Amino acid sequence: MAHKQILMVVTNHTKITDDHKTGLWLEEFAVPYNVFKANGYDIKLTSIDGGEVALDPNSIPEEKNEEWQAAEEELKNTVKLSKDDAHGFDAIFLPGGHGTMFDFPTSETLQYVLQQFAEDNRVIGSVCHGPAGLVNVTYKDGTPLVEGKKVSAFTDSEEKDMSLDQHMPFLLESKLREKGAEFVRGDDWTDFSVRDGHLATGQNPMSSQSTAEKVIKALES
Repeated sequence: MAHKQILMVVTNHTKITDDHKTGLWLEEFAVPYNVFKANGYDIKLTSIDGGEVALDPNSIPEEKNEEWQAAEEELKNTVKLSKDDAHGFDAIFLPGGHGTMFDFPTSETLQYVLQQFAEDNRVIGSVCHGPAGLVNVTYKDGTPLVEGKKVSAFTDSEEKDMSLDQHMPFLLESKLREKGAEFVRGDDWTDFSVRDGHLATGQNPMSSQSTAEKVIKALES
């Protein structure tokens, strides 16, 4: 039996303000990567611009996590996401990091790829700020992808807790609600994820594993 294929898309955006660096949040990539690998899935890693992917400095553990090393190696030279990636995959997964708030919603290629996944009822997974990639996606008839669906993501209160709310292009929870999502959440900084059919989303870094597991459940159901 052919292995199921998962497309992972990560951010290349590296700064919030001149003195505040950002990037991909390591745990939100490495943990799902390991979950997918452990379950026998093939992964293609892409990024919005291709090349080496910067990590949010705050997401790098003080002591090297050996279990994340293989995933980290993949980030040294990523393939640029293309419209061809809209086909040939069973699921797409968007890890977060504040960088996604800047380059995910503005990437026409990502919007196109996600629209194809949505139209085909293929699995879409995302965690923390990753759902920033969903906010501008519509079906071909113009209906927002998240409209009427249970969705979780980094909450407005978690953003305010980090004092980064005033530096964001928008607040993710508020924007998802505005697009018609039924936003669901747990307590701040606790593991919370939700699956609504082919869509699986998680609230914050602590939700990385449970979100990835829901993607696999969706793929296997």
